Amino acid sequence: MLVMVKMDMDLRKYLQQNNERLTWKERIKIAFEIINALYFIHFEKAIHRDLHSGNILFSQFNDRWLISDLGFCGPADKSSKSIYGNLPYIAPEVINGKGYTFASDIYSIAILMWEISSGYSPFIDYKHDDYNLAMDIINGMRPEIMSDIPLEYKNLMVQCWDADPLKRLDIKFLRDKIREIHLSYQNMSDEFFQSKAVNNFETKTSTNYTSSRLFTSKVHQFENLPEPKNATEEHFIVKHMILIFLIILKILIIQTIRRLIKHQK
Repeated sequence: MLVMVKMDMDLRKYLQQNNERLTWKERIKIAFEIINALYFIHFEKAIHRDLHSGNILFSQFNDRWLISDLGFCGPADKSSKSIYGNLPYIAPEVINGKGYTFASDIYSIAILMWEISSGYSPFIDYKHDDYNLAMDIINGMRPEIMSDIPLEYKNLMVQCWDADPLKRLDIKFLRDKIREIHLSYQNMSDEFFQSKAVNNFETKTSTNYTSSRLFTSKVHQFENLPEPKNATEEHFIVKHMILIFLIILKILIIQTIRRLIKHQK
């Protein structure tokens, strides 16, 4: 007899509907269950190869998170020259043509950890094409980290998205560490987290979660890409300053246009 478990929604939709009310206690529980599910995939010497929030499924029946879409999953010694996946979640060395490994799954997990922490899909506001996004990822660009993220959670996440796959955590160590964090948070009262959930996320604006360009698994082909590297702190400061400059410039342009219109009247 085959028993089927009804899955109610994927992680992307779940975060879209529940982000404002989720506490860190709940977010860490979600991350732990996903990492635990990947542990059993890696335990079987298999690599998933296409982890993203669209194939992380939730069952309300047993309150569990599971990894789906195992069609591209295969043995670790099964080589694949094609780059197939959801670009914001693909490890930089895979984008660069090095192939899938256990460590590339760990990178995808790090991006999922960020998505769980923020409630938003990675690079949702990215304005350029896939090639430029691939270049930015290889050059060390990662999603902006929330200011209120628990330090121990942040440290695991950052280690797991390192540009060097050899510096990423293996699944067993990652599972052990996230379990420790999960258990420590489960022992805290819900009241401790409830006010934090509203304060941390009430200023977020609604975002389109259905971008088919960035958030669909497909075959990618990139040529003449450099070796992956981590972005320096100076790199992030410069990017932040450029962003601030562009925002100020936009405001000045709008104000100038309004004055001109008012003057013409």
